[in-house]
Amino acid sequence: MSVIVRNIVKVLLPILFGVGILWWMYRGTDWGGFLQAVTTQMNWGWMILSLVFGVLPQMMRAWRWQIALAPLGELPRRRTCVDAIFLSYASSLVIPRIGEVARCGTLKRCDGTSFSKAIGTVVTERMVDSLVILLLTAVAFCSQLPTLLRFLTASGTDVDSILQRFTGTGYLVTLLCIVAACMLLGWLLHNFSVFHKGKDLLRNVWNGIVSLRHIRHLPLYIFYSFAIWGCYFLHFYLAFFCFDFTAGISPAAAFLIFCIGSFAVLVPTPNGAGPWHFAVKTMLVIYGVAEQPAILFALVVHTIQTFEVVLLGVYGWADLTLLKRRKISSNK
Repeated sequence: MSVIVRNIVKVLLPILFGVGILWWMYRGTDWGGFLQAVTTQMNWGWMILSLVFGVLPQMMRAWRWQIALAPLGELPRRRTCVDAIFLSYASSLVIPRIGEVARCGTLKRCDGTSFSKAIGTVVTERMVDSLVILLLTAVAFCSQLPTLLRFLTASGTDVDSILQRFTGTGYLVTLLCIVAACMLLGWLLHNFSVFHKGKDLLRNVWNGIVSLRHIRHLPLYIFYSFAIWGCYFLHFYLAFFCFDFTAGISPAAAFLIFCIGSFAVLVPTPNGAGPWHFAVKTMLVIYGVAEQPAILFALVVHTIQTFEVVLLGVYGWADLTLLKRRKISSNK
């Protein structure tokens, strides 16, 4: 298989996988009723407020990244870091997981930041994010386990009856999501092993990983690491108040749903499309939301939040273009 064909398959396969799950979930949807619910039943004030917390975590990622690069002697402008993050999230909608490379390339092109050192800090960032979300998920699960068991008992619903609601296709989708997540892990390990081909590149990556030891503002770095996920949660949870059928879900329950959805995003589809819908819908049903409203919520929230990512990406690209033109003009 040629390199071009292989790259095309890498791009198309995740998209087709996500589209397939979405088709399966929404194949019987009454789109007229769906549009009516969005236009007449949805509280747009809460949605607009939630979108604010979609911008903040991306900006805090940029601020945290700048802190991590400083000990390595790399001092990119904060504005460039923010634009690079905006652009990276948008680019991942086209090619899943390409954002890490895109943002490091942006700093290299615009501010002369070492690409390999930037990649090293991204590896560190991913490790920190993984530890934070694992910790938060453990807390969410432990805090909700008694409540969840009481709910299942009171409603006469046990695990067996929940599993019986899964069709054969539902089991297949779950299995495919697990397999895709495992394939993603293997792909990441394979790509990071490429760093061993160059001693200088490997040294710079390692320097990025251990750069946390030399960060001057470590408490601020840690604060950003938790605040990022706090904003992501508010980005998700505030959308619950857009609809009557989700407004009554407790913050603790919503936090567990958020954590489960965050793991679903690991499946390499554009912005987690498909697996995220499936995970959120399933958790909402467990908490007593009817299936049709649950899939309505998942589709509306994901679509609007994805559109926000696109807009931020367009802004980042436009701002970087403006900065480049100003730099050219000042050099004349």
